[in-house]
Amino acid sequence: MGNIVKIENLQTPELDIYARLSEGQLLHYYEPDTGIFICESPKVIKLALDAGYEPLSILMEEKDITGQAEEIIEQCGDIPVYTGEFELLKNLTGFPLTRGMLCAMRRKELPAAEEVCRNARRIAVLENVMNPTNVGAIFRSAAALNIDAVLLTSGCSNPLYRRAARVSMGTVFQIPWTFFDKKQSWPDQGMEILKKEGFKTAAMALSDHSIRIDDPELAAEEKLALILGTEGDGLAAGTIAECDYTVKIPMAHGVDSLNVAAASAVAFWELGKNKIL
Repeated sequence: MGNIVKIENLQTPELDIYARLSEGQLLHYYEPDTGIFICESPKVIKLALDAGYEPLSILMEEKDITGQAEEIIEQCGDIPVYTGEFELLKNLTGFPLTRGMLCAMRRKELPAAEEVCRNARRIAVLENVMNPTNVGAIFRSAAALNIDAVLLTSGCSNPLYRRAARVSMGTVFQIPWTFFDKKQSWPDQGMEILKKEGFKTAAMALSDHSIRIDDPELAAEEKLALILGTEGDGLAAGTIAECDYTVKIPMAHGVDSLNVAAASAVAFWELGKNKIL
């Protein structure tokens, strides 16, 4: 059952990926090949494995080897399983392990935006959403509320960053997603792709021309891309100008906007509910 390695030295180079490398360094770990990411908690790790991601090693509390993680260890084959007591691992990582387990995994090549759009009817486009917690929460809402895919601009936090994947409860491994290629400028060429794939575009923004999220015209669109902007500033003016619709969520008590993750859940429910009912 796995290759169990008890940690004797916190400075072991094999542990650098868990304790001493940043998310950016992990992203470029095998550059120019795909990088790696750290998956946290048994549930999220299991979803990643089921989605075909390749495990490289595991870091976990020694007491959990024969507990809830036993099935995952067996599924991972003969990879190193680094173990230690709670306090030792906390000193190594700087934080308590969520449910006692981390797994380093190899990233996959990302699909083209056109491929992700091809069989979708409702998609979300994230423009420069930089907070990984918000990205993870948006993915969780997208998966739960019948959004078929997510596209991200280059300024977004990566969905496989540890916090994003954990907050998503593993839905980043269940719903198709990709970044627009660096050669595909946003919004110009990105919008061209959406239109070529048959999507009408709806910018989530407040303006004199905004329509309500529950407008029947939106629900009637066969293929719709809902575009959500960065925290604070929202969508760029150029993006809004290129969209077919500008959409708002009506609010009470003089509140002008919601957090982007909260707004996404409201919008996804309204525009995806016909697939649920």
